[in-house]
Amino acid sequence: NPASDYSPVWSPDGARIAFGSDRDGNDEIYVMNADGTGLVDLSNNPATDFAGGWSPDGTKIGFHSNRDGNWEIYVMNADGSGVTRLTNTQDTAWSYGPVWSPDGSRIAFVRSSSTNNGGIYVMNADGSNVVRLTYGVFPAWSPDGTKIAFLSSPGGEVYVMSADGSGVTRLTTTEGAFFEPAWSPDGTKIVFENERDGEVYLMNADGSGLRNVTNNPATDGHAAWRPRGHP
Repeated sequence: NPASDYSPVWSPDGARIAFGSDRDGNDEIYVMNADGTGLVDLSNNPATDFAGGWSPDGTKIGFHSNRDGNWEIYVMNADGSGVTRLTNTQDTAWSYGPVWSPDGSRIAFVRSSSTNNGGIYVMNADGSNVVRLTYGVFPAWSPDGTKIAFLSSPGGEVYVMSADGSGVTRLTTTEGAFFEPAWSPDGTKIVFENERDGEVYLMNADGSGLRNVTNNPATDGHAAWRPRGHP
């Protein structure tokens, strides 16, 4: 498609991919089969919608949108029905980037304002019990739910912490500007984008073994792991 397509996220069963696109003139959330067939516009709203992540059981998709006048986090059924707003940030800040914990009980997200570069929060899957964990953006749960990888803000380095916000550890030391860390399904590796050279890198979960996996003069990013157990 001649439009911009971005931020793919696999469904838990590996059969479908949700992604963002501006092919209808504004940013919407689409879903398609893993082979590219069966394309459906899920959000279908004149506001701007950005994809977040699937619930572990594959029945819901989290996203953020400005459809109510401010950037808030929403969930909808995987067929686009049942849109529900979870956050109520008001106009002093904005919430975005929801990702489900592996057990489906919590959602991590980012809340920013004009005086705050980004803070990582968690809440229950119904939007209750919002708790701030640390400064940072792009949270990513480890497959066992015990850790969250994220990027420092400002700074753009990859860190990891326990799911309760303790034990913050820096993994990268290259003084780069990185994006979107994502764990491998077995929890042993983390992939991320380096904005400085437009490449995708892979490293062990402890920060060792860093290597470039794309190595192309074009800009590569938005890496997403396919779930385990799928052919």
